[in-house]
Amino acid sequence: MSDISDSEANQSSAPPPPRQGAAQPGAQSTPQPAAQATPQQPHYPSFSPPPLETPWAQTWKLLAARFKAMSDKAGRRIMQRTLKIGISARIFHPETGAKGLRGKTLQYLEESIAQWVMSRDVLVFMIPTVNTNGLVHPSNIRLRDYAKHLDGLVLQGGADVSPQSYAEAATRPEWNGDRVRDMYELELLHEFIEAGKPVLGICRGCQLINVAFGGTLYQDIATDVPTAIAHVNDLYDSNYHELTFPAGSTLASLVNTQSALVNSIHHQAVKDLGRDLSVEAVSGNDNIVEAIRYRKAPFVMGLQWHPEFHRAGGSELLDCMPILDSFLRTARETRF
Repeated sequence: MSDISDSEANQSSAPPPPRQGAAQPGAQSTPQPAAQATPQQPHYPSFSPPPLETPWAQTWKLLAARFKAMSDKAGRRIMQRTLKIGISARIFHPETGAKGLRGKTLQYLEESIAQWVMSRDVLVFMIPTVNTNGLVHPSNIRLRDYAKHLDGLVLQGGADVSPQSYAEAATRPEWNGDRVRDMYELELLHEFIEAGKPVLGICRGCQLINVAFGGTLYQDIATDVPTAIAHVNDLYDSNYHELTFPAGSTLASLVNTQSALVNSIHHQAVKDLGRDLSVEAVSGNDNIVEAIRYRKAPFVMGLQWHPEFHRAGGSELLDCMPILDSFLRTARETRF
């Protein structure tokens, strides 16, 4: 006999109730619609208005703009301003017992050198010697004041450089040179180099640049170098000789040639080269130094010939205008 009652048996044999959502047997299933995707909203970059500038910030911007405009205008004026080039003075010393001007100290320049420089539409000023200890007309003006206010310096030719200026004694009385002018021009050269201004030395000026940097000179080429050609004679500025340029010469690239014809009016010449100087040209016949350059400055160059006489001498002579143009270009670039 079973322990399970009929009611319990009936309950246990009854099928389980259908699950929610499940299809009933024999019943037709109704298709359910597919779930629709939620549409994406377009993404826009966030934008926030710029912060309002304070009155001080606006004032600062205005002042900065005005200052820049004024600086640009001043820069243009400086670049357009006519160059001012100084030329060292030749010195005529009083003659003993002479009256009139010959009894006075005169300072002057040779006309051709001034006109050569002015041919590029620049102003030329002769720089006099200064005497701060003068009893009659004392002055506080120094040569450095000329270096400050002028744009470049030309050392013109003239009297011999004194052997005393390179620690030698004159081998003949007539080769004593002009020690007074040496001291004046050596200081002038120093001040322009210190100011970063260009310097162009002509003839004596070339020799003085060499001496300024510790070099020495032949006191007389004919005596000290017997095999040399005549670098001075009665033809004066019509005495010519060949010029050649050593390898790497800056001057050669400037004048765009490897040989040239120049005038020759000097009996002294560079002997021992000064420190930080390079030889830029030599005489083609005897290797006498004809041009030098100071390597530690934008433009400090010495020419042993006289470029101011070349154009009048004929077209066969070296065109020296590229040298003058380079000197003046450096003056424009360094006058700030």
